Amino acid sequence: MLAYDGNDLGAVYGKTKTAFKVWAPTASEIKINLYENGDGGSPIEIIPMEPGRKGIWFCEKKGDLNGVYYTYSITIGNRTNETVDLYARATGVNGNRGMVIDLAATNPEGFENDVRPAFESATDAVIYEIHVRDLSIDASSGIGNAGKFLGFTEIGTKNSDGLATGLDHIKDLGVTHIQILPSFEYATVDETKPDTAQFNWGYDPKNYNVPEGSYSTDPYHGKVRVREMKQMVQALHANGIRVNMDVVFNHTYDIEESWFQKTVPDYYYRKTKDRYSNASGCGNETASEHAMMRKYIVDSVVYWATEYHIDGFRFDLMAVHDIDTMNAVRAALNEVDPSIMVYGEGWTAGKAGISSSRQALKCNMAKMKGIGAFSDDIRDAIKGNVFDARDKGFVNGKTGMEEKIKFSIVGATHHPQIMYAKSGNGIKSWAAAPSQSINYISCHDNLTFWDKLAISNADDSGEMRVKMNRLGSAILLTSQGVPFFQAGEEMLRSKPSNKSDTGYDENSYASPDSVNSIKWNNKAKVTDTYEYYKGLIAFRKAHGALRMTTTKDIQKNLVFMSGLDANVVAYTISNKPNNETAEKITIIFNANKSAVNVKLLPGSWNICVNAVTAGTASIGTAKGSVLVDGISAMVLIQVEAP
Repeated sequence: MLAYDGNDLGAVYGKTKTAFKVWAPTASEIKINLYENGDGGSPIEIIPMEPGRKGIWFCEKKGDLNGVYYTYSITIGNRTNETVDLYARATGVNGNRGMVIDLAATNPEGFENDVRPAFESATDAVIYEIHVRDLSIDASSGIGNAGKFLGFTEIGTKNSDGLATGLDHIKDLGVTHIQILPSFEYATVDETKPDTAQFNWGYDPKNYNVPEGSYSTDPYHGKVRVREMKQMVQALHANGIRVNMDVVFNHTYDIEESWFQKTVPDYYYRKTKDRYSNASGCGNETASEHAMMRKYIVDSVVYWATEYHIDGFRFDLMAVHDIDTMNAVRAALNEVDPSIMVYGEGWTAGKAGISSSRQALKCNMAKMKGIGAFSDDIRDAIKGNVFDARDKGFVNGKTGMEEKIKFSIVGATHHPQIMYAKSGNGIKSWAAAPSQSINYISCHDNLTFWDKLAISNADDSGEMRVKMNRLGSAILLTSQGVPFFQAGEEMLRSKPSNKSDTGYDENSYASPDSVNSIKWNNKAKVTDTYEYYKGLIAFRKAHGALRMTTTKDIQKNLVFMSGLDANVVAYTISNKPNNETAEKITIIFNANKSAVNVKLLPGSWNICVNAVTAGTASIGTAKGSVLVDGISAMVLIQVEAP
């Protein structure tokens, strides 16, 4: 089919006229239906569109149409479908009609002066994953705009113990980026019932370029959701926090009722013979290799980055997409701002309709410069396989995990000291640079870190499991690559459920707020763990040696120690890489329940991290050797060379 390369698809608003363009090369007739409201009632006017070149249909309507709702009636063969514009920038309630919008008029005061917080390299990021509703919906949050975009704008909020919640908590923690779960308009929450408890993660796309209405204070008037999402981004930027957006282009909520299918049937989806391919595990997968689907993805992320000042994109099931599309996304965003992050899941949920050599798989990351992938290697090495709740990892009791932890420490890059043959499961380096390894222990999927430990180590005490949690966090936040963690992990977040055999919810995509919300009143009970995460983040940000940007630098400067006890991994970083100030840094991980003695390089050392405390200040000194407590990490800085 003829592809269109213009940047004017959708409704391009002007105060004296609005131009409509839609790509629908198989249509025989298209009409625009104008409506006064976003739902109900009959069209106030129906306007025929004219066919143009490269499959385009167009129309200009004079007058100021700001706030007017519209749909297209597209006739293909003997069938006419009423559909929402794929490029709609705003919609009515539940997203069943597009809305013409004066985007400039939706900017909050000062938005034109909003700037992205300073950020140089992807390895400088510390990413905090949060669902918009989860942040504030629990009464303990003290946040007035509960469950809304505006919940992120409130400062001074506290729980019943007077401890910071919401934005103040995130800022104090020290993360550089939040990653919001899907916040474009999705299908499975009824926006007409804002006071009814409804929940979904949002991985069921409906309108890709429109903010989710249930997160706004007024889902009926399209401009409100646009303005309030901008206010959220603006507030986070003002507090030094960048905003990444989880995007789900790999599938749609359904096929027959999707706007894609009603606009150009079967073009936007992959088929294997006569069946829809299903690498998404959701009944369909989009065909990113088709020119106009690729263009749609690129256009969408550029729109979010420019109109909303979004700072990064996490691609759900990124490997459903082809490599060329992901590289096109990277190239387009480089034109906006090269510091915008692009990363995703380097796997699929089923067999894709394109060959593995073309897929944006983890093993193909060398073909995608400037794009990252989640490391399931470090995830499972630290705490055990996510598909087996009782499986253990390094921190919670599995032996023989040293090489997998080493592999995790170097950010999935190649390192000559790692014995890959002993790591098991065919582990091999896949990141061409550490910036490509998105390191994590837990995210919205599967069990929380704390719940995983509760199941896999049910016979251990709560105190022992806290040690495991801290050891895991220390590995995560000192490893090369890009650290990422689930909101609440720093407060031992749990999702208990009486509907699960394990007692915990590992797939809470549609579970109630009682399961998913952040329980802010728990903070006072776990302040030591919170402060430990905060201290680790501060240490990472203070030391460039933990944030090296090239594989060559890691190979040159990071040396693993030998002759250690079983279940102990230790290494030293020398030569002051990446503007490091310390002469040397030594990091030790002891997964044994008993303490171990580790010989240090010559010189005097300050201890900054141990079993109970983490930060940038010295909490002790060592020389010659050091005793490392059971199930703990130790981080030392050389203060006097021999």
